[in-house]
Amino acid sequence: MADAKTLTVPKGASGVLVLADGTCVFGRGFGAVGDAVGEVCFNTAMTGYQEVMTDPSYAGQIVTFTFPHIGNVGTNLDDVEADQPFALGCVVRQDVTEPSNFRNVAPFDQWMKANGRIGISGVDTRALTRMIREKGAPNAVIAHDPKGAFDLPALIAKAREWPGLEGMDLAIAVTGKESRAWTGGAWTLGQGYGDSKADGQNTLRPHVVAIDYGAKNNIFRNLVKAGAQVSVLPATASFADVMALKPDGVFLSNGPGDPAATGAYAVPVIRALLDADVPIFGICLGHQLLAIAAGGRTVKMHQGHRGANHPVKRLSDGLVEITSMNHGFAVDTDSLPENVKPTHVSLFDGSNCGLELTDRNAFSVQYHPEASPGPQDSFYLFERFVAGLTKQGADA
Repeated sequence: MADAKTLTVPKGASGVLVLADGTCVFGRGFGAVGDAVGEVCFNTAMTGYQEVMTDPSYAGQIVTFTFPHIGNVGTNLDDVEADQPFALGCVVRQDVTEPSNFRNVAPFDQWMKANGRIGISGVDTRALTRMIREKGAPNAVIAHDPKGAFDLPALIAKAREWPGLEGMDLAIAVTGKESRAWTGGAWTLGQGYGDSKADGQNTLRPHVVAIDYGAKNNIFRNLVKAGAQVSVLPATASFADVMALKPDGVFLSNGPGDPAATGAYAVPVIRALLDADVPIFGICLGHQLLAIAAGGRTVKMHQGHRGANHPVKRLSDGLVEITSMNHGFAVDTDSLPENVKPTHVSLFDGSNCGLELTDRNAFSVQYHPEASPGPQDSFYLFERFVAGLTKQGADA
């Protein structure tokens, strides 16, 4: 890492990560040619890079993978959490090798190029991760040019001019645009994804209306697996839009950006749902929005939590869940009113990872209990939510 003002592009470098403070990290570019500006974060998962890249919660972010071997199993048509990648690009240690997996359809670098995403390999990701831990997640530009023709001062200026994620509503950019019924079920080897319509029981299930702030597809699949009939509404859905579907419960999804910014239109809807005593379950951004709706506030984290190995303590009995996380904002526990009880806490830094309202049927967690990628310790939360719903719609 060096200052761009005193450094020329090293011979053979075709990729660069330029930080807003002028630091340049050179490597070998892969995937798409061009540049993109966003916030640099790191993810500690050892598997699931395709799911990470397609998680809408990574909109506006450049992912540094701490696991060195990214791309070694290629890509396939199943391990995606949205119709397209939302992470801007990625930084990896080792060069992307030829894939070795029976499910592979295309090499990772080819998939990145086809989807317009930029990658850099040959980077000391341990040093970059340490820098993020010490200084916080920086704004940066990731760039790839096969000839290494980088205008470093211009890239620095672009990184410095980017306003950052604080105050930015990104849910509006990644949410689905229309209401839709969701029927896809869990994935099994050799069979692919299930379909709740196939069992002929869909209309007999409790009806969950999921508000999509940037949801991963596996969240909806897990609601179906837990026994729900699922309808999906965009982030901008009104209280009337939700109630028109006669929900037995409402799910608040994950998503990117600043919850306070998204809350400008989302929180009034959630408050109306609480006033109507509609059961609510939220995760990640949905957790933060529920906290704001209940009277709390959120704060920007120094480095955020991203990975599939985050230990969370359940306060009711001390059980520790290993969880999948992806968030750069957190609920300020001290801001929560008396009727909101913290339920989970991070064992990494003590930050809030769960809450429930004592006077309403509403609870939420900061992590991703659908675990795609990651462990499955927390699937019980979907079962708890769906089991607590009473079928009361038109088909009851």
